[in-house]
Amino acid sequence: MSVRLRQGALYRKKENILYKKKTPITQKMSGAVASKKHRLNGLQRFVLQVFILIFLLLLPAVCTLRATGDFAESQLTERVATFESYNFIREIAPIAKSTQKETGLLPSVTLAQACLESDFGRSLLASKHHNLFGIKAYGNEPQVTMSTQEYVDKKWITIKATFRTYNSWAASVADHTKLFVDGVSWDSAHYHAVLAAKTPEAAVAALEAAGYATDPNYAAQLLALINEYQLTTYDS
Repeated sequence: MSVRLRQGALYRKKENILYKKKTPITQKMSGAVASKKHRLNGLQRFVLQVFILIFLLLLPAVCTLRATGDFAESQLTERVATFESYNFIREIAPIAKSTQKETGLLPSVTLAQACLESDFGRSLLASKHHNLFGIKAYGNEPQVTMSTQEYVDKKWITIKATFRTYNSWAASVADHTKLFVDGVSWDSAHYHAVLAAKTPEAAVAALEAAGYATDPNYAAQLLALINEYQLTTYDS
């Protein structure tokens, strides 16, 4: 019995000795690991802070570059549209000048009407059907039905209308000039004041007086185009 007690006591003593020897080492290792983790967390926080700082510093530059890119793209689109507009005018100008010799109609007025009513030849009616002036079709004339806007009772309404189709822009200009020469069914001299005008302002005023368009701003828009694109240079 005493031998067993002594053996048990001896075992517990050895266990305590081993425990006492292992405990400081374990504590040191745990402390080292914790310290290392702390240093890593500190480093991670530092890297994150640096990254945020760099991001905040670069953000205005990135936004500026984006805005500059958008502005550059907008400028390019605008320049392309301007180039197309001038190219359209150069293409129509010789046709308009030839009608001036025959009828006296100022080319600047013809060009301004073509630019405004066809969006410089870009509208579907102009690009596909060569109708530059929105001339309506009657009877068995070549035609196409399309939606259009008319200013009626002081408001814009969308209606379906039948328009002439042509084989070329030159044919469209010729038909447009014929309207001014021949007039309308109830008045053959309805547009003769337009033909007799010696200045764009007088011609546009005559168009407005004859009720050529329903748009109340039609005359002002024509004069603005004549001035912007210097269309009077084609009148001489």
